[in-house]
Amino acid sequence: MCIIFFKFDPRPVSKNAYRLILAANRDEFYHRPSKLADFWGNNNEVLSGLDMEEGKEGGTWLGISTRGKLAALTNYLQPRQDRDARGRGELVTHFLTTDMDSLSYLKKVSAEGHLYNGFNLIAADLSTEKGDVVCYYGNRGEPEPVVLAPGGSIPCSFFQLRDGGTYGLSNALLETPWRKLCFGKQLFLEAVERSQELPKDALIAQLLHVLNNDEACQIQLLRTRAGSMCSPF
Repeated sequence: MCIIFFKFDPRPVSKNAYRLILAANRDEFYHRPSKLADFWGNNNEVLSGLDMEEGKEGGTWLGISTRGKLAALTNYLQPRQDRDARGRGELVTHFLTTDMDSLSYLKKVSAEGHLYNGFNLIAADLSTEKGDVVCYYGNRGEPEPVVLAPGGSIPCSFFQLRDGGTYGLSNALLETPWRKLCFGKQLFLEAVERSQELPKDALIAQLLHVLNNDEACQIQLLRTRAGSMCSPF
């Protein structure tokens, strides 16, 4: 299962603190072809890995641009996949190349969410001038995207920050307390708490250590009346 942890703090108290720390694992079949993370050949502003699966070429699951746009995607666990649905990886690539802001883009995506199998999408605009904005939308959750922001300065629905603006996302909706998510988030928090005292390379090594943790966290999946999968743990 894919998993993403991130800490978002647009106005850190310390000048040595990071505005965003993100760690993500992509859980995919080894035989599925993909390109390693690199700047795109036709667009040297965007850095990401790329899906090379036939019919899904050019999609991605995590990327960032030199213009401060960032997007990350996880699939939503569901019992059956619609083979005719659109490729979800395009949701990330389209945002990284559009001029739309993150909230406007996710509102557009929410209107087309039924065209895709289940997904979760994080979209962010990182700007020291305008202020950082991080948004979330899942097409198996609320109908409108939400803005993740401290203090709720943006007039729309949003989740209040918890654990100092730290979030976990796997193959259910944002912050769904699956055992592996709670376990991994605690490890991530421990690494992040030391971020100001560690050199950058050491922090990266700590985050990779978190992502490489192989402790099994058993989950019991239940099928809901709507046909989706959930876990009570």
